[in-house]
Amino acid sequence: MIRFENVQKWYGAYHALVDIDETVAKGEVVVVCGPSGSGKSTLIRTLNRLEPIQGGRILIDGHDVHGRNVKLNGLRAQIGFVFQQFNLFPHLTALQNCTLAPVELGRSKPAEAREQALALLDRVGLAAKANAYPAELSGGQQQRVAIARALAQAPRLMLFDEPTSALDPEMVGEVLLVMRDLARDGMTMMCVTHEMGFARDVADRVLFMDAGRVLERATPAEFFGRAQHPRAKQFLSDIRTPFVNVAAA
Repeated sequence: MIRFENVQKWYGAYHALVDIDETVAKGEVVVVCGPSGSGKSTLIRTLNRLEPIQGGRILIDGHDVHGRNVKLNGLRAQIGFVFQQFNLFPHLTALQNCTLAPVELGRSKPAEAREQALALLDRVGLAAKANAYPAELSGGQQQRVAIARALAQAPRLMLFDEPTSALDPEMVGEVLLVMRDLARDGMTMMCVTHEMGFARDVADRVLFMDAGRVLERATPAEFFGRAQHPRAKQFLSDIRTPFVNVAAA
């Protein structure tokens, strides 16, 4: 579904993405991990053109997403993106946050969008909070609304950029459980996260990045049990927090 072909990205003189050649299959869950500043978030932000690239190609279902004739709104409507910060509209209820884009972009009639949004809020465990405003929700609840909002566009692909990093520890699990359920339903996902328990229990593959390069690509069992690259081994040895075990939930 996704193909990175020799992708290059610079910020001025800084080479942020170096010779990226990767593929992601339809229905695959790929976790991208690595130290801060390694290029993880930059990598997934190139998929919906939140970041431009200066070399190579990125293909989604065979289409060059950085091509000149790409309709940006149409591209982004097919790619759900969940950010570190929840980015909900504070003056809209949870339900309204989820219906806004489908209605405004003409993908759904208001009644249809409302029905779909209610179903999605129920899916993330927040049907009872449909009429609540973001300020009335906890951080974990806001992030689950953000996931429901992204799903309201019926995306082919979901991108998560450290979706739990702004949450208090007790709220992390509820968001990871929603992400796990999406993975079980066959959603194609790329997730930048420091939650190594999620990577171990849910991912099909792990990409380890440092200094703009993918240094290791492996199954979770291989990565956590038999990492090959010295930098990956050091990264794993530096992890001090316990795994969040979403598989047992």
